[in-house]
Amino acid sequence: MKRVRRRSSGLGLALLLGTLATAMVTPVGAKAGTDYHPSFKPDRFKGPPTGKANEVLVLGTPHLSGLKGELRPDMLEPLLARLAAWHPDAIATEDMSGLQCDSLRRYPARYASTVADYCPDPGPAGQATGLDVPAANAEAERLLAAWPAAPTATDRRHLAAIFLAAGERSSALVQWLRLPVEERRAGDGLTPDLVAALDRAKDRRNETNLISAVLAARLGLERLWSVDDHSADFPDPPDANAYAAAITHAWDNPVAKARRAEDERLEAGFAKPDGLMTLYRAYNAPQGALLAYQSDFGAALREPSPQGFGRTYVGYWETRNLRMVANIRDVLGQHPGTRLLAIVGASHKGYYEAYLDQMHDVRLVDTATILR
Repeated sequence: MKRVRRRSSGLGLALLLGTLATAMVTPVGAKAGTDYHPSFKPDRFKGPPTGKANEVLVLGTPHLSGLKGELRPDMLEPLLARLAAWHPDAIATEDMSGLQCDSLRRYPARYASTVADYCPDPGPAGQATGLDVPAANAEAERLLAAWPAAPTATDRRHLAAIFLAAGERSSALVQWLRLPVEERRAGDGLTPDLVAALDRAKDRRNETNLISAVLAARLGLERLWSVDDHSADFPDPPDANAYAAAITHAWDNPVAKARRAEDERLEAGFAKPDGLMTLYRAYNAPQGALLAYQSDFGAALREPSPQGFGRTYVGYWETRNLRMVANIRDVLGQHPGTRLLAIVGASHKGYYEAYLDQMHDVRLVDTATILR
C-alpha cells in the first residue's frame, strides 16, 4: 500500500502554537504494564573522542515545483549564500539512487508505479557508455577515487555520462554545471539527446536542480548523494478508495487546517523581498516537527478503521524515513568527519533529526542559526 498524495512539506510559524494548543492531539499512551523503555540510549554516547566530528544540517524545504508564481535564480541567492557559508563537504537529496531504482525495476508487480514516478530511464546513457546501472556506479566510484586535481572538460563530460548511466542524474548535473558554458556539448559519452536532457535539467524547478546541484557546483563538490527510499511502497490494494478516504478524513483536523492556511500565507509572499527566506525560516522552525506530526502522522495513527489504514500509512512513513537516514549514515560511515547538508521535504525534517540524533557519530547543527 503506497502513499496518499498530499502536500507533505509545509509547516507553520510559532504563533500557531498558542492558538492550536487545545486542538493538538495528545500522544498515544501505552497500555498499563507494557510501557517498557530500554536503558541503553545510543544518543548518550557520542563520539569519536578524537578527530573531526560528523556534522549534519537538515534543511526542510517546500517542493519548489509546487510554489505558484515566478521563481527566479536571484531569489534563491540569499539561501544559497547562507548554505555555502556553512561549507558542507557533501549534500544529500530527496532523490532515489540509481541502484535502488535498478533494484525496484526487477519487481514490477510491487514497484511499477514507483519506478514510473521516481526513476528516470538510464537506458539511453547506458547505450552511449556501454554500461548498465551497477557497472556505471562502479565506474563512477573508480573515476572519483582517482579524480585529478584539475579535471579537464573531457573528464567532466565523461563523468557526467557515467553518472547518467548510473541513474544519478543530479550528480551528472553537478558535472555539467562545473563545465564552462562553451564546453557544455556532446562528446565523451554524451550524445546530443543527453546534452539536451542536462540543459533542461539545469532549469527544472525543483530543489535538487536549483539548490543542491547549484550549491555543489559552487562549492567545488563533484557529486550529490541520492538518499530517498521508496522500498516500502506497495501497489494500491483493492480497497484503495477506502484507504484514501480514511487517511483524508484523518487529515481533516484543526491543526492541519491552520497549518495549510499558514503555508498558503507564506507561499503567497515568497516572491517579496526576503519572502523566500521567511518561508524557509518558518519551515525549519523548532515547532515544525510537532505540527507536522499533529496535523498528519499523529492524526493518522488514531484513525479508527478496522483495516488499520492509518497505522499502515504511518508504518510506511516511518520505514521510509528510517531507510533515508540509514542512507545518510552510510555516507558518513564511508567518509568520517564529513559536514553533510541534507535537503528534504520539510515533513521529513523532524524524523531525520530524531533518527540521526540517535547515532553515536552524528552531531546535528541547528538550522535556525544558518538561516538567520
